[in-house]
Amino acid sequence: MPAVDLSPARPYAAAVAVAAVSAVLTVTGAAVLGLPIRDPDGVAGPSWIRLPGIVLVFLALDVVPRALLARREAGGLRAAYREVVATRWTRERLALVGVGLGSFYVSYVAYRNLKGFLPFARDGVDDTWLLTLDRVFLLGHDPSAVLHTLLGTGVSAHVLSFVYVAFLFFVPLSLGASLVWSRDATRGAWYVTALTSCWTLGALSYYLVPSLGPVYARPRMFKDLPVTSVTHLQESLLANRVEVLTDPWATQALHGIGAFASLHVAVVLTAALIVQRMGLSPVLRVTMWVYFVLTVLSTIYFGWHYVLDDIAGAGIGWVSVWFAGRATGQDHASREEHPAPVAVSV
Repeated sequence: MPAVDLSPARPYAAAVAVAAVSAVLTVTGAAVLGLPIRDPDGVAGPSWIRLPGIVLVFLALDVVPRALLARREAGGLRAAYREVVATRWTRERLALVGVGLGSFYVSYVAYRNLKGFLPFARDGVDDTWLLTLDRVFLLGHDPSAVLHTLLGTGVSAHVLSFVYVAFLFFVPLSLGASLVWSRDATRGAWYVTALTSCWTLGALSYYLVPSLGPVYARPRMFKDLPVTSVTHLQESLLANRVEVLTDPWATQALHGIGAFASLHVAVVLTAALIVQRMGLSPVLRVTMWVYFVLTVLSTIYFGWHYVLDDIAGAGIGWVSVWFAGRATGQDHASREEHPAPVAVSV
């Protein structure tokens, strides 16, 4: 069997390194604290099934339409399919997708578990001074109460709930798009490396400032909000917290409550910055920045985060993009070479 040339995978070296560090931290933490390591479940099942499945869907969306268009010239659909796969999906390119997907998966699982170890590793929470700081930022007013007054608690609550929960789908879908639909396969390394950095820095930030978030520290401030998908998610996370704190070995759930810093803000800003710096379509750039602003509003509106959490999340996103750009060589290329749009391959 011919050897696979992995030299094009060098831009993924930083992502692999970050994933390896986060894995070591997770294994060490589990051993020291006597806790299990869990694979986090999502809305579509375990991440080890969900993520490869999404990538396979993107691969199918890349190959099937091309094969259908080329079937006449190729002398049939099967021949066209083979030609498309042979020209577009070499072993080397598939290896790149595998390395990127594996790095993301390891770092994400590590992030979720490190976040889950927090209540066993650190005593107490710092919500009191964060709540006070929130009021200082807004001259004596609670940021969430200000948003409830300005935006209302009707339709806006449902819109912002959709925005917040959409993050659960945005991350794997944007990952699949970056790995499969980039014209230059190594360009996906920038986004993947930035995401792995976000997860790792985010997990470490929880240990710097252990906190629950306004909705758990002061639930009365949010009692007048309508029931939305966010409501169910917050209740689910609280139930998981109780289960895990009661006996972490008796449940498959992971503890998932942590306010500082906001990884929603970090990841969405990461995507927006990379879309901007890669020079993708104006529509996509505007869409990403609107999504970022709405994400910030939703984190405050529903009491997931304090203002400082969002500031710290933005800092993590910026640092992750900068580090990943330097590590992969893509940040310099994006400014100097003005490459063609990367998101959709033609």
